[in-house]
Amino acid sequence: MEIKRKKFQGVLNILSFNRHFYVIGLLVLIMIIFVCSTLDVSKNLIWIISGAFFYGLLMPLLVSAYVYDFSGYYNFVWFKELEINDGLETQIVNINAGFDETSFIIKNKFPKSTLNVFDFYNSKKHTEPAIIRARKVSEIYPNTEQIKTSQIPLNDNSADVVFLLSAAHEIRSNKEKVTFFKECKRVCRENGKVVIVEHLRDIPSFFAFSIGFTHFFSKYIWIKVFKEAGFTEFSEKKFTPFMSIFTIKK
Repeated sequence: MEIKRKKFQGVLNILSFNRHFYVIGLLVLIMIIFVCSTLDVSKNLIWIISGAFFYGLLMPLLVSAYVYDFSGYYNFVWFKELEINDGLETQIVNINAGFDETSFIIKNKFPKSTLNVFDFYNSKKHTEPAIIRARKVSEIYPNTEQIKTSQIPLNDNSADVVFLLSAAHEIRSNKEKVTFFKECKRVCRENGKVVIVEHLRDIPSFFAFSIGFTHFFSKYIWIKVFKEAGFTEFSEKKFTPFMSIFTIKK
């Protein structure tokens, strides 16, 4: 089974999962305009405030449309550069944080390989409304296992590839991230790799998501985590200015 993405599904997901943010933002804007009008504030200032709010509300949608709906990200043509062998002995792992849009696509790309899917969502730690809403509509891949970030239920040196596609940033604690990546390293074969796709806390993300860019982590933090977890080889490739693909190896 492969899930076909609808037109503008990336934008629709952002709107649906984060609707509280947009409702609150519009209400605050209306209140500010009302107060400014009551206090006879200059119209130019009102226009500046309104423009700033609309920028903060609309820019994430425009960037999300670009990244998730028009860049070809979900066509996964960038998989070719990973040089993954699709064979009966190939073990692929896909780990998500409660919302899985990729496992069916991965299986379709590598039909001969064995695919294990894990979900490290923790209802006590991951309390953001967006994640809760996303889980309600997420199509669950068959036999997906719920796991803790401290334990991946696979043998040592058993996986050829571990995918973490827009998921790892949900582990907020750096200490927990290191523990988790040590587990990823443990289950990887000697020539295995971990592929991490993430927005970064950088200038492009700031212009795209304004204060929301703090939800992500900087390249410096990720490299530091990879090193502390024991990985010795890592590379970064930009997929659009707003997304990074890290490939790390033992």
